[in-house]
Amino acid sequence: MILDPILDIFRGKAITIPPLDGAFRPNSRLDEADVVVGLPSVDNLALRGSVLVGSSGPGIYEIRLSDTQPVLLQSFASPITALAVSAAGTFAVGLDSGKLRLGDVDIKMPAEVGCITALAFDRDNSLWLANGAVGLRPSQWTADLMGKGASGSIWKLESGGQATFEKVVGNLAFPYGLLPQPDGVAFTESWKHRILRLTSSGELTVVLDHLPCYPARLMPSSDGGAWLSMFAPRNRLIEFVLAETDYRRDMIQHVPSEFWIAPALSSGRSFLEPLQCGGIKTMGVHKPWSPSRSYGLVVKLDANLQPLASLHSRANGLRHGTTSGVEVDGKLFVASKGGDCIVAIDVAEIH
Repeated sequence: MILDPILDIFRGKAITIPPLDGAFRPNSRLDEADVVVGLPSVDNLALRGSVLVGSSGPGIYEIRLSDTQPVLLQSFASPITALAVSAAGTFAVGLDSGKLRLGDVDIKMPAEVGCITALAFDRDNSLWLANGAVGLRPSQWTADLMGKGASGSIWKLESGGQATFEKVVGNLAFPYGLLPQPDGVAFTESWKHRILRLTSSGELTVVLDHLPCYPARLMPSSDGGAWLSMFAPRNRLIEFVLAETDYRRDMIQHVPSEFWIAPALSSGRSFLEPLQCGGIKTMGVHKPWSPSRSYGLVVKLDANLQPLASLHSRANGLRHGTTSGVEVDGKLFVASKGGDCIVAIDVAEIH
């Protein structure tokens, strides 16, 4: 109709979320998994040779599978936000302060890099870096989401060259994970719920989009695919708030950030949190399909970065805020930042 463009101004817009179906079909595998170790706010996992290491707050820990107590390897003045290990065993560490430590050296960073969310060494020992946003720390990620930020970028430090990072792509909505490829790099873009691939020639393509949760880090799997960690769910209320500029502005100005209507790494720890009535209980049982600000989800991707299977910690679960997953000797180790622990699952059982 000729009046449709005019009437559209007064019509409501449908808010839709991709369903948890197919490869994303809900289960409770993360909550049923064995806890390897309890570690407060455990975030990044990586391999140093064949040894599993992880970050917790300002420390890097060695995770010994025969010991429930992690061993502190290094400590820094600021919480660790990104971690990678070179083939020679050198740590690359991004800090919430915006600094980058490569081995024992502090690397001078470009002025706009101060929100290091992910690091990854390539086969030639060059280093990829994801900068989530300009002017914010990684711990301020909710502020970037609520501000509908798109100032993130991907950088590369060439091996054997001068210690200077070069920007390869910008204007990204919070890149949070990196996976070096034979001809470039794949990375997650959290606020646009997708994975992109950048080739060495500069071609940028979307390889997986319309994800039901906010993607975090990508790690390689033994079969040539990858493990995608997703740290929080999308839901209709949050999508509605993102569409309401005035309401969102007032919320940011007058409400403490931990109580914003925004995704979270964990929930249910304070009666002041939003979505209290969303946590539907019947006969005292918290229903796993209830709306939630937090969730745990790890997805197995094939060599083309398409989903094959997934592991969940649902609304009534405790292993939320899954930010990293690493495969070691037939087991997948998952960092639950919201659940303060690392869990392990046999890869052969994931299908």
